[in-house]
Amino acid sequence: MIHFCACMTLSSILFGSLAMAFEPPGPAERLRAIGTTTGLPETLKRALEPGADFGPVPVPRDGDWLAVHREDGQTFDEYVRSRPNRPTGNRKKIYLQPLGQFPPEAVSLETLRQYSAAYFAMEVEILPPLSLTTATLTSRINPFTRKRQFLTTRILEKLEGKLPDDAFCLLAVTMQDLYPDPSWNFVFGQASLRDRVGVYSFARYDPAFYGERKGPDYPKTLLRRSEKVLVHELAHMFGLQHCVYFHCVLNGSNHLGESDARPLHLCPVCLRKLQYNIGFDVVSRYRNLLRFYQEAGFDEEARWVGKRLNWILSSRSDLETPPVK
Repeated sequence: MIHFCACMTLSSILFGSLAMAFEPPGPAERLRAIGTTTGLPETLKRALEPGADFGPVPVPRDGDWLAVHREDGQTFDEYVRSRPNRPTGNRKKIYLQPLGQFPPEAVSLETLRQYSAAYFAMEVEILPPLSLTTATLTSRINPFTRKRQFLTTRILEKLEGKLPDDAFCLLAVTMQDLYPDPSWNFVFGQASLRDRVGVYSFARYDPAFYGERKGPDYPKTLLRRSEKVLVHELAHMFGLQHCVYFHCVLNGSNHLGESDARPLHLCPVCLRKLQYNIGFDVVSRYRNLLRFYQEAGFDEEARWVGKRLNWILSSRSDLETPPVK
């Protein structure tokens, strides 16, 4: 199965208005997507209760992902029936593969490694970088940006032969722009879920790509955008489809503004899928994310996670540690 992520085709630009109107699911449908939580541990059950912390998926505007692409959604029960790839005793590590050069002002790969390790509660390792040369990969000059792009399908072919024996998945990262087919304008990322390999680009998340001045918030902006596409693409490697129920990091995005509007967190539907797949403790995961956000200076995300932890722990009578303030 090949998955295209956060992309825009020429046809979607021209004919997006012809797509069927999307109706956001109501509260009852969102709860059905989460599924019954009877019998789950108390902390997990609390973590899956939406409360006021998760808003519904926004009504799409012209040019937004759901205004262009028809998606029916994937409930938790449907996810289980799909029998997604899952980490095993022999294949339980996430690998990040740098492609080409990452300039000093680019996002730190080590920071992304730490973030993905906290987000997925798995070991993450960075492989030595691979060269991006036109001699081994197919490329073109984009007719709109006049910048070089690399063909994702050719990259995926290369990655299939480099999958380590202990890898759950291998995800290549690059600062170069990508495209999946000559008829497409660009693609942020693409993954082969069957072969457990993928590639994504930070290029269009960098304000410098559009000729914008690098302001004082440039490092934090690039890091936040890179983190979103990182966890979004990695979640697809675990078989999670785009979310159509809540405002969630797994919402599709057709342009940078739509991507920026997405939160970094998983909604209850997607959190349950990932927890079912990996088996992590939700409290430990949120605590590790809280620590990361505080150290990165992501105040809004830190407040959100702290609030969520307080909600999850408030029902426990045997707290070993007090709720997060």
